[in-house]
Amino acid sequence: MDFMSAWIVSLSALPFLCLICGTHAQQAFRSEPRNLTVRMGATAVLRCEVLRASGTVQWVKDGLLLGPQRSLPGFPRYSMIGNPTKGQYHLQIEKAQLEDDASYECQVGRSESSRAIISSTVWVNMLIPPSKPYFEVDMATPWTAGKKYVVTCIAPDAKPMAEITLYKDGVELTGIESFNMSGSKDKLLNTHADVTVTALSSDNGRQLACHAKNPALFWPVKTTMTMSVQFPPQPPVIVGLERAEVKAGRMLVLECVSHGGNPLATLHWTKNGEVLSTTWKKDVVAQKSISILYLKITPADNQAVLCCESVNLVSLSPLSVSRKITVFFEPAEVTLLGEFTTIEGQDLVLNCYTTSSNPPVQIRWWLGYKELNSSVATITEGDNGGMITISNMSHVVSREDNGLKLTCEAFNKGTHFSKSQDAILNVYYPPLKVWLDTPPQDVPLRSGTKVHLICFSTGGNPPGTLTWFKNGKALSDALRQTSFDRGVARELVLVLSASDNMATYRCDATNKAKKTISAHTKLMVNFTAISMKISTKQQELRRGQMLSLECQSGSSNPKASISWTLGALRFQGVEQPPKRAQFGGVSVHSSLSLNLSSQHHNQRVICQAYSPVLAEGANTFFKLNVLYPPEFSPEQPTKVQVVENDMATIPLLVSANPEEVSCIWLHRREKLVKGGYLRYNWSDENALEIRNVTRNNAGVYTVKCSNDEGVNQTSVMLDVQYAPSVKAEKDPVLVNLGETADLICVADANPIISDMFFWKWLGEGEVEVGQETQEDKYGLLTIHNVTRAHAGLYQCTANNGIAPPATVDVQLIVQFKPEIQKGVQWRKKVFLVSTSFGKKNGVLMDFANHRYEEETVSEGSFQTSTVRVINVSAALDYAIFSCTARNSLGEDKLDIQLVSTNHPDPPTSFRQVSVSHDSVTLEWIPSFNGGLRQRFRIRYRSDQSASFLYMDVFPPSASTFTVTGLQPVTTYNFSVNALNAIGESGYADNNAVLTITTMARPEEEVPEEERGYLTEVLTVVFGILLVLNSLGCFFGLRWKKRRGQTGGKGGSVLGGKKNEEDGSSQSAVSNSNKYESREKINAAAQRTLLLDSGSESDSNVYESYAAESSHYYYPTGDYMPPLSPLHEETRRLDVTHLPLDAPSHPYEYVRDQGLYQDILASPLPSPPSLFDHRLPNQRNEWRSSTYHQQAAERARDVRQLQRDSDLPFELRGELV
Repeated sequence: MDFMSAWIVSLSALPFLCLICGTHAQQAFRSEPRNLTVRMGATAVLRCEVLRASGTVQWVKDGLLLGPQRSLPGFPRYSMIGNPTKGQYHLQIEKAQLEDDASYECQVGRSESSRAIISSTVWVNMLIPPSKPYFEVDMATPWTAGKKYVVTCIAPDAKPMAEITLYKDGVELTGIESFNMSGSKDKLLNTHADVTVTALSSDNGRQLACHAKNPALFWPVKTTMTMSVQFPPQPPVIVGLERAEVKAGRMLVLECVSHGGNPLATLHWTKNGEVLSTTWKKDVVAQKSISILYLKITPADNQAVLCCESVNLVSLSPLSVSRKITVFFEPAEVTLLGEFTTIEGQDLVLNCYTTSSNPPVQIRWWLGYKELNSSVATITEGDNGGMITISNMSHVVSREDNGLKLTCEAFNKGTHFSKSQDAILNVYYPPLKVWLDTPPQDVPLRSGTKVHLICFSTGGNPPGTLTWFKNGKALSDALRQTSFDRGVARELVLVLSASDNMATYRCDATNKAKKTISAHTKLMVNFTAISMKISTKQQELRRGQMLSLECQSGSSNPKASISWTLGALRFQGVEQPPKRAQFGGVSVHSSLSLNLSSQHHNQRVICQAYSPVLAEGANTFFKLNVLYPPEFSPEQPTKVQVVENDMATIPLLVSANPEEVSCIWLHRREKLVKGGYLRYNWSDENALEIRNVTRNNAGVYTVKCSNDEGVNQTSVMLDVQYAPSVKAEKDPVLVNLGETADLICVADANPIISDMFFWKWLGEGEVEVGQETQEDKYGLLTIHNVTRAHAGLYQCTANNGIAPPATVDVQLIVQFKPEIQKGVQWRKKVFLVSTSFGKKNGVLMDFANHRYEEETVSEGSFQTSTVRVINVSAALDYAIFSCTARNSLGEDKLDIQLVSTNHPDPPTSFRQVSVSHDSVTLEWIPSFNGGLRQRFRIRYRSDQSASFLYMDVFPPSASTFTVTGLQPVTTYNFSVNALNAIGESGYADNNAVLTITTMARPEEEVPEEERGYLTEVLTVVFGILLVLNSLGCFFGLRWKKRRGQTGGKGGSVLGGKKNEEDGSSQSAVSNSNKYESREKINAAAQRTLLLDSGSESDSNVYESYAAESSHYYYPTGDYMPPLSPLHEETRRLDVTHLPLDAPSHPYEYVRDQGLYQDILASPLPSPPSLFDHRLPNQRNEWRSSTYHQQAAERARDVRQLQRDSDLPFELRGELV
C-alpha cells in the first residue's frame, strides 16, 4: 500500500519535474527564415519558429531592431504573426514596397536559462515592375521619307531591369541596342533601347510601339506613338480637255488632280507661264489635292499652253502637266469703207475688210438683192494667230441706186457662222425755196424776252439743211431741224440780250447739191449794262485808310445810272459823262471814296447800274480785305463764373486780318505756359480751360493777341463760386439783461446772395430768435430786450446755393445782476461771476469759527453757497441768516430764519385737470410742510348734499389725485388741505371752493328700475358714512382734548386754542406759515426748522421784549424744505451725552447768565449732518476753523453743564 502511494505521488509530480527541466533547457530555432522574392504590393511572410523560447524574440532589418511587440509600432505594414505559445514569430510584410528590399534576421534574446540565438541572414528581393515606357524622339518635326532616324524608348524604375521590344506597325524591329542607367530611387534601373528606323512614305500614320517587361509583370507595359512621314506627291493630271480645238466664248472647266504626298500637294495653274489660279482643295480621305480652273475661251487663247503644277514641302522640284489649245473664232468686226452718199453719175469706190479670224473668212458683196462680182480679195496674217480678209469693190451709181442697201458678208467655215456690214446709198439734189417767220423789225423788245425765229425750206434731195447765222456767224443753239410734208423747218429760240440789238439773223438752206438759198431779218432790243467792273489802285487795304473805288458799267440801252451800296448803307458816287459802247448802247463811269475800318473786312461794296426804262439794273461787288490787328468781339465776356472744382472755360472771341493770331494768357502778371501746369489747357480757338478750378484761380486773366498788323489785349475776370464757410465775428457774445444783443457771423463764400444766412436756437424750449438781417458777407441776428431765456447757443447757417451749407455756433451770455432762487429749495444758485457772503443778524459771519462751515459749488452758470452750522444753539443760531450775491450789475439778498417746526401751510393753485361722468382729476401745488412730512386730504360734497366727504390722497406726497365714484351730471364742491404730525393747514387758496360738474354717462341710460335700486343703495351707504364720520369726529375731539391737556405744561395752546399766559392764538384762516404779531412759538414743538424769510429785509421780524422773561420768534417769509431732526449732543470736557428722547431736550448751560460759549468737541466724532446738500466729491471741502488747535484753549473756559430741563426754552435746540 505504501509502495503504491509512492508511485501515485511520483506520477503526479512528473509534469512539474518536466516543467522544471524544460525551463532550464537551451532555446533553439525550429524553423529559420529563408530568402524570399516578392512582387511589389504583395504580402511577404518570413517564417521563424523558436523552441523553448525564453528570451525576447525580435526581427532585425538591415541591422535595425523592429521591436518585441507583435504589432511592431512604427512599422504599420509590419507585424509578427503566428501562435506565440508554439514559438511562431513569423514576420509579415503587407503591401511590399521597394523599401522592404533588405536583409532580415530573427533574433532571440538571452534569458536566465539560455543564451541568445540569431538566425541566418536572409534577403527579401523585391520585384518592381517598370513604369510606363516613353519615347525620346522629336515627333513635333515630321520625318522625311528616305531618311534614317534613331528612336529611343526608356522603361524607367524597374527591378530587375526591363526587357524592351520595339514594333513598327506590329512588326518587331531588329538591331535594338539596350543599356541600363540608375533609376529615380536606389536599386531601381532605367532601361534605354535605341533602334535606327528608315522613314518610308507608307509609315505615315502608322504606329511605333514600345513594350517593356520584367519578372514583376505578367504582361508587358506598352506605349505607342504615331509616325508622321513627309513624302512628295504623284505627278498631276488634267481632266476635262478631250480635244485640242475649242470655240471662242466657251467656258472650259478643267480639273487638276494630284494624288498622294504628305503634306498633300499645293496646286496652281499657268497659261503661257502666267499664273491663272492658286486655289486648290484637299481631300484627306482620298489623299489627293484638286484644283478646278474655270477659263472663258477668247481668241487670245489660240495656241495657248495650259499647265498645272504640284509641289509640297519635300518635293525636290515641281511636277507639272501641260496642254496646248487651238481656238476657232470669228472676226470681231466687219468694216465697210467708202462714200455712200454721192451725186448721180459719180463712180462709187468701196472697201470691206474683217478683223482676225481662224480659219480665214470668205467675203461677198450685195446691192439690194443683187450680188456684185466686181471685187478683188486679199488675205493677210492677223492677231491671235488668225487671218485678215480684205475686199475692194467699185460701182457707178445711178438715180435707181438711191436708197438701196449695200452689204458686205463674211463667212467662217470653221465656226459655220457669218457676219455682215451694210450701208444705204444716197443721191443728192438742191432745195427749191426758203422764207422766215419773225417779229417786226421796228418794234423794240426787252432784254431777256424769249422770241422764236422760224426758217422754212421746200424741195431738194436730200431735203435742204437749214442753218441760222447771226451777223454772219453760224449759230449752233438753234433747235433741231424738223420735216413736214413739203419740206423742212428749223426754229431758233432766243432769249434776247444786248448783242441781239440791231443784229442780222440769216437762214441758209443747202444740201449736197452745193447750192445755197437764204432769208434774213433784224431785231431792236433794250438792255441793262452788260458788264460791271470795280477797280482800285491800292494793293493792300488797312484799317483807317481812305479807299478809292472806280465802277465802270458796260454798254446799256438806254443809258443807266450808277449807285453804291455797302451793307445797309447806300452811297451816291461821282458819275462821269456817258460814252458810246458796243451793241449800240452807252457806258457810264462812277467813283467812290470809303474810310476803312475793321468792320469793313470781308464786306462787299456793291456797284449797281440801274435802267429806269427797264426798271432793273446790273451790279457787281468788290470784297474788302482790310488788314487790322487783333480786335476783341463786343460779345467777348469780361466776366466768367464757375463753381469751384468744375472746369472753367474762358472763351476768346478775337478777330484779325491776317487771321494767323498768336495769343498768350497772363494771370497775376505771370505768363501761363501750356503744359506747364497740368490744370491749364488751351483749345484750338485759344480759349483757356482750367480743370478742377479753385478759388485761388480766381482773378483777372489778361490775354495778349498779335498778328502782323499789331498787338491788342483784353482782360477777363474769373469769378470762382464756392460753398460758404462761416465763422463767428465774436464768440461768446456778452450782453446785459434788457439790452440789445447782436450776434454776427461772417461767411467766406462766392456769391454772397441775399437771405443767405439762417439763425437757429439750439437750446431747449421755444425762444423768439429775433430779427435776422444781412449786410454783404455778414449775417446779423439782433435780439432786442434780451432776457435770460435768450442765453445759450445759436447756430448760424450760411447757404449761397452751392452745397454744402456751413454752420457755426455762437454763445450768447446774458449778464444780469445776481438772482437768488427762493422757494422750497435748500441750495442757492447765483450767476457765475457773482460773489456771495453770509450774514447773521446783519453781521458778517466769521467762518474762522469752527461751528460754521461754508461750501461754494459752481455748476455751469450757477453757483451754490451752503453754510453748515455745527451744534446748533437756540440762543446763538435761532437767528436770521442773510445770503447776499453781488456782481457789477447789482445784488440780491435772501434771509433765512431758523425756527422750530409747525403745521403745514395750505396748498396753492388748486385746479381741475380732467372730468368724466363719474370722476374728477385734481391738481395743486404743495406749500411748506412745516418741517415735517405732510400728506393731503380732499374734501368734497355735491350741491344736493348737506355734509362733506373726505378722501385721503394716496400716495401721501402726490400732488395729483382722481376722485372716483361720482354721479353723472352732478355739481360738486372740492377743497384740499395738508396735514402733518403737528396739525393740519387751512384749505387751499384761502379756503376757496372748486366747483365742478360731472359729464353725462356716455353709454345708454339706466332703466328706471335700476336707477331706483342704485338710489336706494347709495342712500344706505351715505347714511353709514355719516354715522362713521360722526363717530370719528367724537373720538378725534376726545383725543385732541387729552393731548392738549398733556401738552399744556409748556404754557401754549395748540390747534387754535388760546394761550393761558398771554391769550394769543394762531390764525385759522391764514394760508401762510406766518404768526400773528407777538405770537410766541408753540411750546409743544420739539423740532427746529428753517424758514425762508424772503429777500425783503424789512419782512423779517425777530423781536425780544425786556418785560417778558422768554423770547419770541416771528417767522414772516417763505418756507424751506423739511430738516431731518438730529438731537444735539451734550458735551463736556470728559463726557459726551448722546441725544435724549423727546420730549426732554439737552440744553447748554450759560455761566453767569452770559453769552453762549463754544464747547470743545469730544474725542468721539460728531454725528454727520443729515442735511448735506453737496455733491459726493465735494463733501470734504467744508471750510472750518483750525478746530483741533484751539480745542485746548477753549476747554479752560468751559464750566460744568446743567441739564437741558434747567435751561429756558430759548436756549434749547437741536443740531440741523
